[in-house]
Amino acid sequence: MGLQDEIKLVPLNLQNRPAWYKEKVYPVNKVPSLEHNGKITGESLDLIKYVDSNFEGPSLVPNDPDKKRTLEELFSYADKFMGMLYASFKGDPEKEAGAAFNYLEDALKKYDDGPFLPGRDFSLADIAYIPFVERFQIFLSEVFKYDIIAGRPKLAAWIEELNKIDAYKQTKTVDPKQLVEYYKERFMAL
Repeated sequence: MGLQDEIKLVPLNLQNRPAWYKEKVYPVNKVPSLEHNGKITGESLDLIKYVDSNFEGPSLVPNDPDKKRTLEELFSYADKFMGMLYASFKGDPEKEAGAAFNYLEDALKKYDDGPFLPGRDFSLADIAYIPFVERFQIFLSEVFKYDIIAGRPKLAAWIEELNKIDAYKQTKTVDPKQLVEYYKERFMAL
């Protein structure tokens, strides 16, 4: 049984969020958010940690203390990662976005026991990064002809492994053409 049986999803138009969302659900008006047991949790990283801690299923936090530290380092880097990628749209994507993807490549090389962040088992870090990597891979390839996996075999293997996970495949609803147009309009408009 997945969480879709326990959580009611409320689809929102991100460009035209209803007033009730900010007023009654999540005052900072960001998505996603979750109301559970009278508590509202938002911010993607906080949300995935909350779900991992408050719902049944295997933990997505490594038991190994070193891998836990690596997981926290990856979480700490997430905002910088995103900032570098968005900034690359206005500059040199290969140089600026390349540094962000090199960070992931190095993180994937740190442990040789598996293809995930960090190591053998699928973790919260994989959940945190893959939606953005997926979208930026499409956008950077289409608009800038920049292949994020060129010269990054661990990143390529990671993406391939994640694409084998049914739960992840079910979340991949991004239409590449719509994504490219949306990103062009939102991040490249002068």
